[in-house]
Amino acid sequence: VNAGNEEAALDLLSYSGCKVLSLKQITPFFSAGKLTATFSKINPREMIMFSRQLALLVEAGSDIAAALDLLSGQITNRMLKNIVREVVADIRGGLRISQTLQKHPKAFSALYCRTIAVSEETGNLESGLRQMADYIEKQATSSKKIKSALTYPIIVLVLAVVVIAVLVTFVMPAFIGLYSSLGAELPGITKALLAIVKFLLHYGLFILAGIVAVVVIG
Repeated sequence: VNAGNEEAALDLLSYSGCKVLSLKQITPFFSAGKLTATFSKINPREMIMFSRQLALLVEAGSDIAAALDLLSGQITNRMLKNIVREVVADIRGGLRISQTLQKHPKAFSALYCRTIAVSEETGNLESGLRQMADYIEKQATSSKKIKSALTYPIIVLVLAVVVIAVLVTFVMPAFIGLYSSLGAELPGITKALLAIVKFLLHYGLFILAGIVAVVVIG
């Protein structure tokens, strides 16, 4: 179980109807720790853990507002903590959970909200929460694989830009000077190579930045 301290863990287990024999601390809830609390971005792992913990409490028969209130005390990410507290207030004010989640697109995607709305209508909220936890986990895994696959090509591209810069700065001027001293015209292939090199020098960094941006955002 994920909790901020031993007392919170006992409360969480009690809500779940578990009989506690012993507790041993392994990692804190949302283990990003102080860094997570400092930066407001909500990462996939936090949403996965939140959804699964909420599903566990709902399945155990806990009131949805009480379950969310309990979880809000364990969340270290400031943005997610504040959002969950607002959701609790809205639910206690008469809104359904699917309605209040739609007010927070930074944490809950349109797909997440639709899934929760359907599961809420069918009286199987915990199933919808688990489905979204599994979906987010699969998406995060796929994104990680894509980033890993693109790491090597990016490194190769960076090295290529460095090599080209060295060629243009040191090698090509000497080569061109030699041809000029002999009164010879540069071969067509050499001219084409120079044109390509100049293009890469002018736009190579922009191309590289675009690739890196796609990898990071994706």
